Amino acid sequence: MSIDYSKIGLKAGLEVHQQLDTAAKLFCSCKPQLFKGEPEVTFLRRLRPTQSELGQVDPAALFEFQKGVKILYEATGETACLVEMDEEPPRDLNREAVEIALIAALMMQAKPVDEIHVMRKTVIDGSNTTGFQRTCVVALNGEINIKGKKVPIQHVSLEEDAARKMGEEARIIRYRIDRLGIPLIEVTTAPVVYSPQEAEETALTIGRILRATGKVRRGLGTIRQDLNISIRDGALIEIKGVQELDLVSRVIENEVQRQLSLLKIRDELKERGVKKENIKEEFVDVTSGFKQTKCKVILKALEQNKQVLAVKLPKFAGLLKRELALGMRLGAEMADIASFWGRVGGIFHTDELPAYGITVDEVNQIGRLMKKEPLDAVVFVADTLENATDALKAVAQRAREAVKGVPEETRAANPDGTTRYMRPRPGAARMYPETDVPPIQLTKEYFEKLRSRLPELPEQKLRRLIKEYGLNQKLAKQILDSEYGDLFETAAKETEVSPTVIAVALTETLKALGREGINVEAITDRQFRDLFSLIESGETAKEAIPEIITWLSKHDGATAKEAIENLGLAMISRKELERIIDDLMERNKSLVKERGKGSFGPLMGMIMKKVRGRVKAEMVSGILKKRLEEIVR
Repeated sequence: MSIDYSKIGLKAGLEVHQQLDTAAKLFCSCKPQLFKGEPEVTFLRRLRPTQSELGQVDPAALFEFQKGVKILYEATGETACLVEMDEEPPRDLNREAVEIALIAALMMQAKPVDEIHVMRKTVIDGSNTTGFQRTCVVALNGEINIKGKKVPIQHVSLEEDAARKMGEEARIIRYRIDRLGIPLIEVTTAPVVYSPQEAEETALTIGRILRATGKVRRGLGTIRQDLNISIRDGALIEIKGVQELDLVSRVIENEVQRQLSLLKIRDELKERGVKKENIKEEFVDVTSGFKQTKCKVILKALEQNKQVLAVKLPKFAGLLKRELALGMRLGAEMADIASFWGRVGGIFHTDELPAYGITVDEVNQIGRLMKKEPLDAVVFVADTLENATDALKAVAQRAREAVKGVPEETRAANPDGTTRYMRPRPGAARMYPETDVPPIQLTKEYFEKLRSRLPELPEQKLRRLIKEYGLNQKLAKQILDSEYGDLFETAAKETEVSPTVIAVALTETLKALGREGINVEAITDRQFRDLFSLIESGETAKEAIPEIITWLSKHDGATAKEAIENLGLAMISRKELERIIDDLMERNKSLVKERGKGSFGPLMGMIMKKVRGRVKAEMVSGILKKRLEEIVR
């Protein structure tokens, strides 16, 4: 279905977050790197919400606390210290990170602040040991050009990245604090983006500017986009953690469709005469209806002395199974909320039954116990009384919100472009001053010094890539938008390998291998440079690049030379190649006799299949043509 985004009043704003490539973390001297293997230190914490200076408690913080979880933190001595553990105060703000953020801000025509003040942003999901994230605004009121339209940059901030979530068991969440404290730049646009495509182009432009500084980190997880989306009569929805650039437009398309569908459900509920007060938190124990159940989930719960609790949603029949957007349903949204608030594994509802081992008789029995009318829906949960009660309270609240329309909330992006409930929208009480870090005063002289050495803008670099390296427009854009722009120029300058070969390897080849599940991010710049040097020296051929990269991705710390030796991709001599060609031509005499020079294509394919990566295709082509000419003559 085609949507007129201007007609529905779509407004979107972006927050682009990118890790900076600094020598140390933002508030200590630890290396900004992630560790593998087992942690050297672990410690257990439970974080609690506190009142702001105005006596308010942030609803998002309270939400996380009410889940009643504990956090197990994991660390090593090289990647974290007492600052990350919140056992000693932070050091001064990392000046290298400040400078990179200011350079990026100036490239977006933002106005640097006179004095940088660090603030605390309440976050108690466990991703920060302190219960807050340190953040500071470095510049305001910039703008970028998106196809002739000026998109305002509201502010450029510098903040610390959060810890890495490693898993969750029962009520304990595991985080690694190696990522905690890595400098992160945040670029926030005004909500003046009016289409999914414009949002993607905006994110692309900001990403290009950040990469142009030459001081941002590379790889999955080092950059993410958060989106703030609203439509007329809908609600402001914050979507966190869009990892891939090409997902930005898809996420917005799905969110718009989700909100439009929720508005249709609102209207249908109004036609059915449903009011918020009709939805009551009257929970009924329906365990007796499942005495002979074959449903594995319910059976397991009953074996653990748990019970089945149900709530009736008047005149909601048929609406819980309705698809809001691709892969998203109202029932699934209720399940997400129930899981967060009640810590339950999921919910059942009558719109999707009989199924999951639940029979028609059991559904009818639930209906009788709940005094269900034909237009009613029933939601039930199998868990402890406390968890089931909390879960169904959340379901009832979500049903009341459906009567109103679209609830404001924070959602998390999924890898397929859909989203899921994450937490309530944060309130104004979330931010307060950081008293442990002194402010930094910035002078006009310092700004002028930075302005005098700003990197070239992306559009300038694009023109230079085409002119200096002979790349076509498409390949130059791919290099500009990739994370390997600096590596491309380094390799092109230090070797005689064709810049086009290097560019294709770092863009199209890596993208293709990534789709096949190859961990291309495991390959270091040093390994790439060694590989191009070996191609230059004639020790391997450009055709071997995909195989060598694949092998290196599976052998941590290995060299390109070792890859060539283990794969048997060392270059063969001209004499050996001539022998292989003569042998293949002898075994395909009838083809050569029948087609003459026309047999070149099939023969070339056979030979390259045998020698690919060990000889240059040009040499194979030259020898084969000569052999065919001799025979035809």
